[in-house]
Amino acid sequence: MKTDRNAESTEPILSLKGITKRFGKTVAVNAVDLDVMPGEKVVIIGPSGSGKSTLLRSVNILEEIDEGRIFFEGQNVGYVETKGKQVLDTQKNICALRAEIGMVFQHFHLFPHMTVLQNIMEGPVTVQGKSEEASRAIALDMLEKVGLSDKRDVFPATLSGGQKQRVAIARALAMKPKIMLFDEPTSALDPELVGEVFNTIKGLAVEGMTMIIVTHQMGFAREVADRVIFMEKGSFVTEAPPEEFFGSCMTHTRVASFVDSIL
Repeated sequence: MKTDRNAESTEPILSLKGITKRFGKTVAVNAVDLDVMPGEKVVIIGPSGSGKSTLLRSVNILEEIDEGRIFFEGQNVGYVETKGKQVLDTQKNICALRAEIGMVFQHFHLFPHMTVLQNIMEGPVTVQGKSEEASRAIALDMLEKVGLSDKRDVFPATLSGGQKQRVAIARALAMKPKIMLFDEPTSALDPELVGEVFNTIKGLAVEGMTMIIVTHQMGFAREVADRVIFMEKGSFVTEAPPEEFFGSCMTHTRVASFVDSIL
């Protein structure tokens, strides 16, 4: 299911340097460094409270970091230097960045008063200023991609959890992002609905979408990842390609006990 990384690119599409996020005295993310290459699929695993979701939210500027730098396509993004201090960039620039770095959450956050089609059109119309006609065409394409063309005129309340999450994925894709962040996209779903969402994500992997995925699904991690990272107490403990991670890395006592606990 995995695809080759973009052999022509030698520069990361996303580079995190010393990312630190604190909540009071608690260090949620502790000086994390990460380079993600174009087309790479990075899966982050680890116990609850290890900082995985906070890290993803920091990349998307949904959490304001305390230290570090975020580079996207070689540019320092999300923050600007003012009087020697790093402060948030303008809301306009942050919104433009979020269009490039799509994110799908544990919960779907669909607008209940809008149809499925309207939910997906909302971003291209309001954020990117596209016409209703162009946005509708994009939304219909994205619905076809996630296999929900027949649901375009219904409201979210009529959908299953798996269908809602696939609509959320379509909504993020409608912005034409260059990288996708998935924060435990199946954790709120009944077990029988997990497969349809993972199949959608696998399809994006085959197409070469760059992705960072936080998940507790080890089989999915083994199948789709180019690299698996174990995170605990705000830090990366170990990382390796999946064959190595689920092989020789199992000699790492903490990693082995975590994987055993959720299998």
